[in-house]
Amino acid sequence: MNRFFKNVLVLLIFVFVGCKAMAQKFTTHAVKQGETLESVAKQYEVSENNILTYNKEIKAGQSLTPNTILVIPLDATSKQATKDAPSKPQNPRTTAAKDPRADQEEPIGFTSHKVRKRETLYGIANRYNITEEDIKRYNRELYSAQLKKKMVLRIPKYRRVKPTEEITTNEDDFETYTVAAKETRWSIAHKYGITIDSMETLNPALAKNTSYLAEGAELQMPKKAGSSVQNQVTELFISYTVPPKMNFYQLEKKFGVKSDEIIRLNPEISERGGLKEGMIIRLPERKIVTGDVNTDNYIFYEVKPKQTEFSLTRKLGISYTELIRLNPEVQDGLKAGMVLKLPKEQTGNFEVRNALVLDKIDLLDSIKVSNKPKLLFMLPFRTDKLDTENKANTKQMIQKRTDAKISLGLYSGALVALDSLAELGISVAVRTLDNQLSPLKTKSLLLREDLSDLSAIIGPLDVPSLQEVAVRANQYGVPVIAPIPADTKLSMSNVFFSYTADELLRKRMLVYLKSKVEEQNIIIIADLTNAAARDSILVAFPKAKVVKVVEEEKNIGVDREKLAALLSEDQENWVIVETNNFRLAASVTSILNSFHKSVLDAELSNKKVFVRMFTTNKNRAFENEVISNSHLSNLNFTYPSVYREVGNDAFVKRYRKRFGDTPDRYAVRGFDIAYDLVLKLAYKNDLMEVSKLIGETEYIGNKFSYEKDFSSGYFNQASYIMSYENMRIIEPK
Repeated sequence: MNRFFKNVLVLLIFVFVGCKAMAQKFTTHAVKQGETLESVAKQYEVSENNILTYNKEIKAGQSLTPNTILVIPLDATSKQATKDAPSKPQNPRTTAAKDPRADQEEPIGFTSHKVRKRETLYGIANRYNITEEDIKRYNRELYSAQLKKKMVLRIPKYRRVKPTEEITTNEDDFETYTVAAKETRWSIAHKYGITIDSMETLNPALAKNTSYLAEGAELQMPKKAGSSVQNQVTELFISYTVPPKMNFYQLEKKFGVKSDEIIRLNPEISERGGLKEGMIIRLPERKIVTGDVNTDNYIFYEVKPKQTEFSLTRKLGISYTELIRLNPEVQDGLKAGMVLKLPKEQTGNFEVRNALVLDKIDLLDSIKVSNKPKLLFMLPFRTDKLDTENKANTKQMIQKRTDAKISLGLYSGALVALDSLAELGISVAVRTLDNQLSPLKTKSLLLREDLSDLSAIIGPLDVPSLQEVAVRANQYGVPVIAPIPADTKLSMSNVFFSYTADELLRKRMLVYLKSKVEEQNIIIIADLTNAAARDSILVAFPKAKVVKVVEEEKNIGVDREKLAALLSEDQENWVIVETNNFRLAASVTSILNSFHKSVLDAELSNKKVFVRMFTTNKNRAFENEVISNSHLSNLNFTYPSVYREVGNDAFVKRYRKRFGDTPDRYAVRGFDIAYDLVLKLAYKNDLMEVSKLIGETEYIGNKFSYEKDFSSGYFNQASYIMSYENMRIIEPK
């Protein structure tokens, strides 16, 4: 423990120093005739040594050449004197009252470019259809240094609107399609036989940053010749082996096909003098497309470039015959962007999210070392409350302050993750700020901090500060990771809510229970605060029995006799407890355990009552020290969880070696969040784009599967089902 706090002190000092170092800003200055190093330093209220530090080509005492561009370091007390130097080039890192980026288009993303021999800034700018200033803006070293071979540049990407010729279309060629419940872009594209790109071209109002479709929305779609999608007739063919004594009349009755059409499709019938036993003929199978192609019935796959029928059927785990039966258009050849439908229960080498098939991508095998993510940690380390020179006081303060404890846990786990990632060859630039759990402090930090070059921000913890950061970061398309539970009702489109919402956990638990239930006797115990939870359980299990909770001013509990009367001796009893009150949780656990324990001993009773306890929301009420873990184990207490228990694995050993203590759940979470985030950014340095491609990921004690809500951000859908068994917490089989 002593070693742990020694490391904590070092960690806090690092954070504190980092807060100062990372707040540094820069601007540029074009030297005028007669200006000296001393006069420039005075103009910006910085020291001459500070200027020399960032302009290595200038020596102390050397006269300045007119038009030389100097990089000027700024801090909170520096003034930028833009009025005195209106002609100097503007760098986006300036902190002048008027933000020079206000009238400047923001990039939608970035790509990397490795400078080759004899390349020029002019040539690179032309290649990417941007200006030289655009490149310098995001590669600030170019303001004071020459372009060099093997230098890796960060190239901004802008949304370009290409001029198009006016195209006249015949309105009769299109129809208005109204989106029905449980339909997706992919299901509708499949119905009309077009690509997602074509659909978006026909409907420019569709959002580009999400695949969301509102029920009742109207889309302009191309009509198919002679029919609409609602009554479209498709024709499939089946192979049929002619049995003994079969004739054309019987075939027509059985398949609804006239004899002349059968002969036309099978000319060998005429050649062999009629139908013969054992002959294999081709018969049409007509099918009406009813419009019931939705997420209830199918999943969908978007064909990738250069895919073949062989690679596709192997990936999707489906035979070519079945693929053709579901998607007759495949007979004409696979085309990139084509949307295929598959049976809802289909399994293969893929994951499914919102009925869309995602390719499984091994992030460890997909690392691009040229991607060098830049992260900002903004957490309440509370360096304003900690005396880093007094070990005892620091230890006491950390134990008292939950915010500091959580922050140090998250950050220490993240540092271990960054060490592990460095061994994989991934280079990560990290900046660290202490927002002190204060929205005002957060605003102050944001005024001094440039977010435009960041890949992602982890934190803050408090919702007001999180919202401040999200709004500011959204201007630059920077994602923000909420590492602990946050109010998911907030509309923050660039926030990744890493902690699965309680409502999703409840749904996951109900799905689990429904998959396991047979003839169990289900009983619900819920207090008034959890009436909504009780009602959702009753929807899933209408025959469940409800025990009334007696809630008085100082007491809360259930009537033991009434509960006993509801228990069954012939069926296993499943008792679902919903409460945020530890007194009720403790009382019910004790009562259920007494029923279960007293009848398991055959010497005491010939009757056997088996009781299991569940909840759809394991909150702090179930973690109170008055509740016996032995009782929970006896009752095989089962619940949904964001995290799982961690064993003595490589991470734990590495953490102990570095910090001298066992990691808590926040350290495990910090490791998993940072490891997942950086691996995704090392695959593609655009987290929002990656989230469309990557399905569920899992690490030490947490897993992540982000889905984009229309306007409220990205939400983790992943969770575990955990159970107490033999005094251990495990994932039940």
